[in-house]
Amino acid sequence: MIIKTDFIKLDSFLKLMTWVESGGMAKMVISDGIVFVNGERETRRGRKLYPGDMVEMMGMKETVERE
Repeated sequence: MIIKTDFIKLDSFLKLMTWVESGGMAKMVISDGIVFVNGERETRRGRKLYPGDMVEMMGMKETVERE
């Protein structure tokens, strides 16, 4: 996923990737502990993601990249 800003919040990233349909769903999957950032379970939906960060959820993986 290519971003044009310095960072993107985790919940927004999940929505942009269409891994979730809404902010509420993003909050749910993050709080359920099924989202990983750089190999570590992440439970903060406001976690800032920077270029180079790897996000994983249910077998899907994507790296944050800067335009």
